[in-house]
Amino acid sequence: MGPAPDNSLLRSSDNRKVIMNNSDQPLWDWTLRRIRKIWPLGDSGKLKNVVDPELPESDVQKLRNKINACLEARGGEMSARSRAAELGEAYLVLSPLGRRRFLELLAREYDVDNEAIEKAIEDRRTSDAPEQNRKATSRLRQLLEPPRTRLLRQFNELQEGVKFLVDLRSELMGWAQKDPELKALDQDVYGLLASWFDIGFLDLQQITWKTPAALLEKLIEYEAVHAIRSWDDLKNRLGDDRCCFAFFHPRMPDEPLIFVEVALVNGISTSIHELLDEKAPVGNPKKADTAIFYSISNCQTGLAGVSFGNFLIKRVVSALTAKLPNLKTFSTLSPIPGFMKWLQNEADELQLSERERLVLDLIKNPIPDQPGLLEMLRSKNGTHEEEARSLFQPGLLRLGARYLVTAKRGKQASDRVAHFHLSNGARIEQINWAADLSEKGLQQSAGLMVNYLYKLPDIEKNHEAYSGHGEITTSSAVRKLL
Repeated sequence: MGPAPDNSLLRSSDNRKVIMNNSDQPLWDWTLRRIRKIWPLGDSGKLKNVVDPELPESDVQKLRNKINACLEARGGEMSARSRAAELGEAYLVLSPLGRRRFLELLAREYDVDNEAIEKAIEDRRTSDAPEQNRKATSRLRQLLEPPRTRLLRQFNELQEGVKFLVDLRSELMGWAQKDPELKALDQDVYGLLASWFDIGFLDLQQITWKTPAALLEKLIEYEAVHAIRSWDDLKNRLGDDRCCFAFFHPRMPDEPLIFVEVALVNGISTSIHELLDEKAPVGNPKKADTAIFYSISNCQTGLAGVSFGNFLIKRVVSALTAKLPNLKTFSTLSPIPGFMKWLQNEADELQLSERERLVLDLIKNPIPDQPGLLEMLRSKNGTHEEEARSLFQPGLLRLGARYLVTAKRGKQASDRVAHFHLSNGARIEQINWAADLSEKGLQQSAGLMVNYLYKLPDIEKNHEAYSGHGEITTSSAVRKLL
């Protein structure tokens, strides 16, 4: 691979959030430029020039006419693609307000026809002959699919059309939370995407330093757990004793859906700083006995609800064991993103030991003019670090264990990362003190990280216990903390 692109191309942490929030204008501008180059607009593809970006009521009829033309499917296949491309471009050039009005039009005027459905149900109920019954059933099945679903399906035929719908849903999801009609539209879009992104269609690829730079830049943008600080940092994460795997869809070959970063080491790692240390000597992957999954990032906001992660881990474990038979242990080094919020809002309701209460008080009510727990951990002062360890380590580790095991939403673990790994059959192996002293790690989890162990013979049993009864499997070390 040639020289790495200039570091100025790297996004800051804030800008990375902008990229991942597909409702923001920069990504829409990029998508629009791509689509204008590749979507085959016909002579009538001038709608963008006559529709106001805010989509006032006077312009809604123009879009309505385009939608109706798409649904009527007049002409051949090329005509259908051209009309879908015109409609998609019209959507992309609208302002956020205009795009919401566009979606409201789809939600309210292109839903199912309830009166026709009721009539079809009655026809089926009263039909006696088998042939009439089959026809009534077929008619009912057709009526239960909203016309807007047939419209959205046409984008699957366009290059970048699937990515267009993924980005559209990422914006729709926010509006749908407060609008029942938009929520129904969101469910329709989700249903299409879930069927298109079935795990059987996905391709697992290993990302290396020789991967094209455009794709490596996307890893930088989409990394959601431990920010990639530089090209040297990225190169270190793709070294001989490190690897990265991602799922891709054939209709989005340049866009990772989800990726995992893995460290090949000896023994279970307890600190993210050691794994990401660019100056650390490179290990021999053939002699490694442990694979540490230390970062899993979902890349496409619009695919929320479509599960890839459990399949990703299983496929990566299979790929690694085939290549490196010495690997015997598969563990994560994971953040605890909900821990500090739980400490601030819910831990007071528990019966706490004296050590736990001391830790909680120092976090919630630090003593004026004295360093609090986070300040001690953040400090480079060795005395403060040792003081924090001796005074607060036992209490903080116990609070961490209590949060992971007892904080629930129904039967599920309250912490989203814990829920993900527990539902995949992992167990909580150990909780690590001062494992992530980055600002994000301190603010989320007071520096704690957790190892979830994937013990291959026990995965199915652990999965069934958690999914069926909410039972969380833990190691003896974690049970001692409790």
